[in-house]
Amino acid sequence: MIKQIFVNLPVADLKASIAFFSRLGFTFNPEFTDDTATCMIVGENIFAMLLTRDRFAGFAPHPPADARATTEVLLALQLESRAAVEAMVQEAVAAGGNTYSAPQDHGFMFQHGFQDPDGHVWEVFHMNAEGPAA
Repeated sequence: MIKQIFVNLPVADLKASIAFFSRLGFTFNPEFTDDTATCMIVGENIFAMLLTRDRFAGFAPHPPADARATTEVLLALQLESRAAVEAMVQEAVAAGGNTYSAPQDHGFMFQHGFQDPDGHVWEVFHMNAEGPAA
């Protein structure tokens, strides 16, 4: 069984990425942080490794994608409330990110999203405990 997940993302400016995600309330593991990488704590067993593009290229079989030009991945995070979703998107935009679509209310689920300064897509959502109606 899988115990943890580490998503690796290339970033153009590591310090700027740390500042951006710090504004959104994320913290970082200093044991896995240097001038080329940091480990962002997303959840109890969920981490995002933010790597400089050169460091990322050292691990990847292909050159890193430019997330501003192509969609490499959709990162979806479930939050505790609709208000938390709205607050995170607002803070992301204030910190230098942008939205890519209008918020969507599906009744059982509210979602919105943002792109970080490197163009990575973060979908944030709140889902009712009951889930969708059958």
